[in-house]
Amino acid sequence: MADAGHKAGVIGLGIMGRRMISNLAAHARFSNPCAWDPNPRACADAVAETPGLLIMDDADAVIAAADLVYIATPPLWHRGYAECAMAAGKPVYCEKPLGVDVAESRALVAALEDSGTPNVVNFIQAASRAVTLTRERLDSGALGAILGADIIVHFARWPRDWQADADWLRFRDQGGYCREVLSHFLYLTQRLLGPATLLSARPVYPADPALCETHISAALNCNGVPVSVLGSSGGAGPDRVEMTLWGSRRSHRLHDWFFLQSSDGGEWQQEFPELDDPRAEAFHSQLDNVAAWCEGRANILPSARDALAVQELVEAMLAAG
Repeated sequence: MADAGHKAGVIGLGIMGRRMISNLAAHARFSNPCAWDPNPRACADAVAETPGLLIMDDADAVIAAADLVYIATPPLWHRGYAECAMAAGKPVYCEKPLGVDVAESRALVAALEDSGTPNVVNFIQAASRAVTLTRERLDSGALGAILGADIIVHFARWPRDWQADADWLRFRDQGGYCREVLSHFLYLTQRLLGPATLLSARPVYPADPALCETHISAALNCNGVPVSVLGSSGGAGPDRVEMTLWGSRRSHRLHDWFFLQSSDGGEWQQEFPELDDPRAEAFHSQLDNVAAWCEGRANILPSARDALAVQELVEAMLAAG
């Protein structure tokens, strides 16, 4: 790991925290991160994956040592750690959602803005090549008029197998794929098409009231563009994660997070076929923008206020029906 650059402090060493550390360690603009998690096993796993990682005694020590604080805990703890970083005068880089209580998240956003605390939220596709090209073609008119958009996600199992240690993801109080996955595409929808109005939503929950949604359907309107949302979990088959913008000249289909296809009426054609690993490129580009944010330069990362708009939409969808 490099010894020059911005020092990130990572609070929370589950999948996202460890993944962020690996990418920080490989990026020239960041120095050795420091980190902490209340679970000793999570700390040990992080050190095994990133030798040389400095594990601190507690969250306060991370905040004190860092130039910026990345919060990757379950959502119930996001606000508390963000407030600690804010009180210490440290920029806040948070996972989404900001929380699961909309009123508390509104209060957090107001406090961040009132204090002037720099803040961004980790919607992972924000700086990806697929989204950048889609934005360029929207602005140039290459897609023509946008006639509609579809968001579809399906998971054979929720949580997914690689999320087995994040048991909170299966519970209704702070988990579910709407908050964890659909939120990314709802962020993109509002970034690309403008603010969304929720027209209708129908979540389906299992008999156990503690468990999260299994299915959801919803209809949105973004500046006159109809957007349909369909989510489900359970059933043999591959997972499906995609968003399609239907244009009068050309349509774009963002699938499997970072891959982009387009069509002018014929078969879907893969954009960037030469790109071996769009995920790695997207993470690197995301951290390029984090470095720019740290330095007060222009960047395309979403703010806490942007994340709040997504959270308000997700929670309204989950409460409907």
